[in-house]
Amino acid sequence: MTSGESELVRLIAAGDERAFTTVYRTHQARIYRFALLMSGSIAIAEDVTQEVFIVLMREAARYDPSRGSLSAYLYGIARNHVLRCLDRDRPYLSIVEESDNDVIIPLTELIAQCDPLDDLTRNEVIKSVRQAVLALPARYRDVVVLCDFQELSYAEAAAVLGRPVGTVCSRLHRGHALLLEKLRSSGKIDSVAHRMRSVRCFA
Repeated sequence: MTSGESELVRLIAAGDERAFTTVYRTHQARIYRFALLMSGSIAIAEDVTQEVFIVLMREAARYDPSRGSLSAYLYGIARNHVLRCLDRDRPYLSIVEESDNDVIIPLTELIAQCDPLDDLTRNEVIKSVRQAVLALPARYRDVVVLCDFQELSYAEAAAVLGRPVGTVCSRLHRGHALLLEKLRSSGKIDSVAHRMRSVRCFA
């Protein structure tokens, strides 16, 4: 949390509309994207984004910068609301046991490994990745979305989730292993699957 952000939150708690607008413009798009990737629903993403900033406006005085950045705080609120919405609307898939032997590769790198001249293939891979992410159990989906799509560090994701960095890394391993299986079954990444075996996650 920068001193500038800390001051903005203090001003929001005091009712400063300009400070709130500054924070909203800075973080709104990322919070919306996170909620959309987590839920696959535009309606949920819009509702969650609105709720995040309502909570910030009402409870800014309760924010403790020693517990994490403003970004982590907002993602944490968004995650809680997304999970509540999903729990209300549809059941989760069964949770698969974690394994220390799983591997990790950034999804952006996976997509980049497609033939850059084949836009159709690239678009199909992107669509398949998004669908596979939505099919993940929540405990793996959130770390994949935070670390791969939102590009948070393991430490930042750990702050959002309230978990140790090692847990984030372990879940990211497993989430990518599950994604790999789903994407293989779709036939989209057979040509790059072998490259994923040598990539590891380190805290």
